[in-house]
Order: sequence, then structure tokens, then C-alpha cells
Amino acid sequence: MTATTDGGAARADGADPEHERAGAFAPTASGPPGPHLTSATGPHSAADHEDELTRGVREATERAVRDLLDRQDPAGWWKGDLETNVTMDAEDLLLRQFLGIPDEAVTRAAALFVRGEQREDGTWATFHGGPPDLSATIEAYVGLRLAGDRPDDPHMSRASAWIRAHGGLAAARVFTRIWLALFGWWSWDHLPELPPELVLLPSWAPLNIYDFGCWARQTIVPLTVVSAHRPVRPAPFVLDELHTDARNPYPTKRPAPLTSWEGVFQRMDKALHAYRRFAPRRLRGAAMANAGRWIIERQENDGCWGGIQPPAVYSVIALHLLGYDLDHPVMRAGLASLDRFAIWREDGARMIEACQSPVWDTCLAAIALADAGLPADHPALVKSADWMLGEEIGRSGDWAVRRPGLAPGGWAFEFHNDNYPDIDDTAEVVLALRRIRHPDPVRLEGAIARGVSWNLGMQSKNGAWGAFDADNTSTLPNRLPFCDFGEVIDPPSADVTAHVVEMLAVEGRAADPRTRRGISWLLAEQEADGGWFGRWGTNYVYGTGSVVPALTACGFSPSHPAIRRAVHWLESVQNEDGGWGEDQRSYQDRAWAGKGASTASQTAWALMALLSAGERDGRAVERGLRWLVDTQRADGTWEEPYFTGTGFPWDFSINYHLYRQVFPLTALGRYLHGEPFGPDGRHPTAAPALAEEA
Repeated sequence: MTATTDGGAARADGADPEHERAGAFAPTASGPPGPHLTSATGPHSAADHEDELTRGVREATERAVRDLLDRQDPAGWWKGDLETNVTMDAEDLLLRQFLGIPDEAVTRAAALFVRGEQREDGTWATFHGGPPDLSATIEAYVGLRLAGDRPDDPHMSRASAWIRAHGGLAAARVFTRIWLALFGWWSWDHLPELPPELVLLPSWAPLNIYDFGCWARQTIVPLTVVSAHRPVRPAPFVLDELHTDARNPYPTKRPAPLTSWEGVFQRMDKALHAYRRFAPRRLRGAAMANAGRWIIERQENDGCWGGIQPPAVYSVIALHLLGYDLDHPVMRAGLASLDRFAIWREDGARMIEACQSPVWDTCLAAIALADAGLPADHPALVKSADWMLGEEIGRSGDWAVRRPGLAPGGWAFEFHNDNYPDIDDTAEVVLALRRIRHPDPVRLEGAIARGVSWNLGMQSKNGAWGAFDADNTSTLPNRLPFCDFGEVIDPPSADVTAHVVEMLAVEGRAADPRTRRGISWLLAEQEADGGWFGRWGTNYVYGTGSVVPALTACGFSPSHPAIRRAVHWLESVQNEDGGWGEDQRSYQDRAWAGKGASTASQTAWALMALLSAGERDGRAVERGLRWLVDTQRADGTWEEPYFTGTGFPWDFSINYHLYRQVFPLTALGRYLHGEPFGPDGRHPTAAPALAEEA
């Protein structure tokens, strides 16, 4: 089980953290200070020559550097807690109940966490300060029932009353009703059919499994097995109190018009239910065996699947239904991997992470420390580079279905996920490695070259980049009745494309035709008000904070119209307190774009964009910096309960606990020392006409 990583990491390597912190801003032993120790306007030789704002920024930077160095694991990596919502914890309890392996201590700790997340009205939300969520509330309620909470307990009766008032079990998402069906609380006949024959479709056929994003693909394949078996375990209690009318638990709905996509897929689902009764036994058996092999082939060395919780949970269930007992090595490893997603808190509560983000956190931490002035050969940076180099992926994965001739390379997001390296992590790891003076430059340059080559090969036809696959753009999967749980495809996004473009610019490829195609796509994607949509971070502040530095790295002048529109938009949404914030509701309602309580991470994203756009001396930058300095705590940290990360826009939100540290430090460092540097020690520039031509 994983202890919380939000505190300082113990130094098991014997290094003296006080010595490392004391030398954080010292010249390197092998030569003069690197460019990061010099500001954009010249070296800061003495604190008494600085103005009050710069002095405050420098002190805040030093505190943040000390904090981040303390958090590094002896192996070289960083990992903050990855907080999502209580469905992870409730489903963990349901899985244990289904497999017959409940654990009293785990149940008690999980229930403590779930109860602690309940609001006064009896509901649960999917992000801090968000509206009540029906499915999350149902799953949390059922999880607490499994833990022994009684339906007439005040907190439970408030929850059940709210559930009934908002449609009851019949209005829950499909995933929630699948969990209920495992115990007979919902009928399999009233769920969308998901036939295992789906896995037999060739990759060119519509709705084949490679039309789905990798996270959905890894979940859907095991669920085809579960859907075919339709298992029902004895229920430990009834849930009549969660129906609007227990005598009529399956209210009929009028079908959508046949002329609509929804209507077409509703009728297709009805046909699949009929097919189930007549499916050729041999064909179904072959499909089930194929699905089982597919699942096992994608199990990682640590036992997980894709490094994320949902595929692991459903894969364990599917393999159990296929005859794998709990003592089988595959099952033992799978269950052990799920335990490693658990964060045990000091109050005894147990929170399940949907995923773990060590590669992502490590490259962002290394960038932050380097941009804050840490020498390029500082032991902490070298150690992080060693770890990142060891995480390079050297074999093909599912991405090769669309890019069969591409040599492997790159990095994943998690500790173990060799099947699914991702483009975003690869770009940021390259940017991090480029800032570090490693004692084995041949090894470092080889890894960077492979990562750059793989990222270039993963460019989609439209010139942009998605997260895990190339050209994963079919809109059909999102229309399936089954797919009501969030985004299930992986089209290119502005934030990922921007990170790749910035990386290519730093590697001296700003004028490469492939980079220029990415730039053209980004310019076309700019919103009318000047921002960019953020797919993997919330939201327009994240997208804009990603794109503007990428464009300026490619040689765009601060006076370019696209840059000026972005600056104007960021200035227009700055909060009265000087910070920036954006609520998850902006994914559903454009009126929320750029609006929300100020957060450290989002303020940093805005500052990173403004600094790259030449606004260092502007009033907006000054106010943003003051907000960061004033809200920093004495230990160098920032408080950030708000969710600024995105799994599925609106449907699955994330609070990356390290975001509140790495991004403010990056912004503060860039204010002090100027923009990041390229491989030749200078700011990357493109051909003079590039910006105009793009």
C-alpha cells in the first residue's frame, strides 16, 4: 500500500538534504553557473539591489525549491497524490464484495474517507465545490451500506432522499448500473448490450476496439466478458430505498427518433439484445477467448492494466469469470496492483487513486527546479534524469495499430504502462531532460532522439497530436448507449499539441514542416476571445497557458495578433485578488471560461503565458506574482483544494496535488531568470518569417 506522498520524502540514499538545499542556487562544480542563474535583464548580484516584488518572488522561489527537493524520492522521482472522487473507493469495496474478499480494516478506512467527502445535503460531488452528482452519490451510498451504515442513519437518509428526488437508480450512468447488476440490484436486461464479438472486428471496421481511446478500450474489452456472463452475486441487502418507485424500478422511456444517431444506436442495442439469444456458441467462445488473451497480454509487470484503476478492476472481474481463481499469478498480481492505488491518510482514512502520475510529476518538477535556477548538474536533477531515462519505453504498444512502421520510444504517465506511452509525457520529459547536464550525454541524447522521433511519428493527419493514439477521431464510439461515462475517443488537443510544438522548437525544429503544421492547427483552434480549450487541464486557462509559450518558442513575436488576443483574454479574466482560476463547469457552460476561485496552478499557467508574451513588466503579471507570494505558506507550499486537472472534460476531474507546487515554481523562476533555454544555451528561435507564414 502507498503512503501519502504529499509530505517530504525520507532520504534513504544517505544524502544530506540540508546540504543539497543550501547548494540549490550555488554555481556548478564543473563550471560557471548555467543560463538559468541569470535573469532576462542581467544577473541579480545582491538582494539589496532588488525591488520589493522581485525580492518577494526570490524568497518564495527559494522556499518552494526547498519544499520540492524535500519531496523527491530517493530513487529520483516525484509523485503527488492524485485525487478524483469517491466512486473509486466505493467500487473498490464492491469489487471485494463481488470476489468474496472483504477486509474489515480496508472497509472501515474506505468508509471513513467516503463519509468525510459527503456534503450537508447528503450528496457527493465529483470535484471540490462542484454540484451534486447522482451516480457518485449512489455508489458512495452503496459503499457505505457495505461498510455497515444503516439506511435510517441521518447521513444515509439524506442521501437516499436526494437520490430518489433526482431519478433514483434508473437515472444513474451505465457504469453505476453495471456495478448494481453484479448483485442483482439492477437487471442486466436493462443495460446496453456489449457483445464480446466486438474484439474480433478488424481495425478498419467501424466501432472496432481501436476506435476507442486507450482508457476506454482497456475498460470495454473486459466489460464485454462481464456483459456476456451477466454474473449476479447474492446481495447483502436490498436497495429499494433508491428507487423512485420500488414497484416499478424500470420506468419506460420513449425512444429517440430513428432519424437521430441516438435513435439509431438505441435500436441497434435492441437488436444486440436479440442477437444474444442466438449468438453462435463457437463464435462467442472464440470472442471470449480472444478477449481473455487480449487482457492478459496487456497486464503490466506490476500487475496493473494501463496504470489506471478502471481497466484493472474490470480485468480482474473478467478473468475471474473466465475461470482464473484468485490464487492464479495473474489474479494475485492484479489484486496487489490495486492495493498500490491506496493512499492511507493520517486520520486513518483510505483514498483510492484512479491513477498514479510519477513520470508526469517528475518531468514537471525537474522543469520547475531548473527554471527556478537549480544548476543543471545538481544531484537532484541528475537523479531525476537517471530515473526518467530508466522509464523510457522500448517496445511497441496499441499505438502501433495505426502507426505500424514507427520505432518505439517515449514515456508513459505512470510507473508501469509500457503498452500506452503518451505523447504529452514524452514531450515534457524531453523538455526536462534538455535542462539537465547528465554525466552520460550519449545515453541522454539517444533517449531524446527516440522520443522526438516517436512523437513526430504520432502526428495526426490534421497536423495536431492526441494523447495516446494517432487519428483516434471517429465520433461513433461516443454515440453508443454504453458510453455515457465520459470521453471515449482521443482526438488531438491544443494543450498536447502545444507541448509537442514547444519541445520541437527547443530541439531546433521550429521550421520543420511537421512543426509548422502543428502551429497552423493551433492558430486555427484559437477561440474568438483569444483563449484555447484545455483538454487535459482546466480549461481555457490551461490551454492558453500551454499554447502561448509554444508559439513564442517557435519565434512568434509578442506583437503577433494571436498572442495579443491571448494576452487580452488572460487579462480580462484575472480575478480581483490578482490570481486566476477556472471552474470545471466551464466544460459545460462557456460562460464559466476563465472564471473560478484563484488557484496556485492556474495563476501559474496564466503567468507562464504572459511572461512568454513579453508581459514581464505588465500590471497583470505583477498582480499575479503578488498573489502567489502572498498565498504561499511558510513551508513553501500552496493550498489548493480545487480540481485543476482533467481526465474526461466535466465527467472526470482530477486534483493533482503536485500541481500546486511545480507550476507556481516554474512561473516564479521564469520571472526571475527569463524564458527556458534551448540545447545551445539560448532561447529557441525560428526562422524570422515563420510566424508570419504560419
